[in-house]
Amino acid sequence: MRAVRIHQHGDASVLRFEDAPDPEAPLGWALVRVRACALNHLDIWIRGGLPGIEIPMPHVLGSDIAGEVLDPGSANSIAAGTRVLVAPGVGCGRCAACSAGAENFCRDYTLLGYRIDGGYAELAAVPSANLIPIPDRMSLVEAAAVPLVFLTAWHMLTERARLQPGEDVLVQAAGSGVGSAAIQIAKLLGARVFATSSESRKLELAKQLGAAAVLNNKEQDVGAEVRRLTGKKGVEVVFEHVGAATWEASLKSLAYGGRLVTCGSTSGAKVELDIRHLFGRQLVLAGSYMGGRGELHKVLQFVFDGRLQPVIDRTFPLAEAAAAHRHLESRKQFGKVVLEI
Repeated sequence: MRAVRIHQHGDASVLRFEDAPDPEAPLGWALVRVRACALNHLDIWIRGGLPGIEIPMPHVLGSDIAGEVLDPGSANSIAAGTRVLVAPGVGCGRCAACSAGAENFCRDYTLLGYRIDGGYAELAAVPSANLIPIPDRMSLVEAAAVPLVFLTAWHMLTERARLQPGEDVLVQAAGSGVGSAAIQIAKLLGARVFATSSESRKLELAKQLGAAAVLNNKEQDVGAEVRRLTGKKGVEVVFEHVGAATWEASLKSLAYGGRLVTCGSTSGAKVELDIRHLFGRQLVLAGSYMGGRGELHKVLQFVFDGRLQPVIDRTFPLAEAAAAHRHLESRKQFGKVVLEI
């Protein structure tokens, strides 16, 4: 098969489009002909190297896979040729967390494309249980743009932040894949959404997704604007995934008793916190990482019936994976960048 692999860590130039052995599907796994694979910032971090994490080389990146089933393995209810997206998370399948459908709490939890080969290839071996058929109306590019970001945003807002109808939520970095998913999910759950970006084009697109108000975090004091818009109250929930660059504004934006939920640190992982504000204002800080496969099925119901929409910024052919990485790193995209295979 043809694949894009890394043989060492580095910048986008280490991505090699080359011949590679076809993957073997062990017992309980399926073989998928990949037609589309969406990029995530995780791909960039793995490509560059993560401290303390050893990645077997050569390695195939890519967590968000959509394509056709070649061999369903143990998924007896899914026939060869079925169009599917693939749940990106892989647990041990034996522990209490996995048995409860909360694979993301499994101590051995990983993602396709992280410590096991992913979807930057013509073929991918995936757990049979992770195959999810998609409706005929959905393209495979759209399907690839869904799993990781919609699952992440759903878990953050419903399970970690416990967002309620009528509450206010601030979504930082609305132009990202997870930000564009969060705006839609928060609106679907009955919240009023405020969204941030440093670019006017992205702010306008955030409005089109359902944001009630948008804030330019380069030109405006986000915390002060949020308080003005909420009558000095602040927001009940902050959806944070940027880290150092937005942390102070996120804390300032919270109402008394507000909840901040975070899943990322694209601008830096070290932040400051005055714990007097934490207990004095009775704030809640929650970390979040992916979500269980059952949660993915829940959010997919809304995607499949059209109430939630994957946002595609741009597609690239597999051979131009390096250009796709550079585009993602430029932070010019709104929504997902997808490789077509």
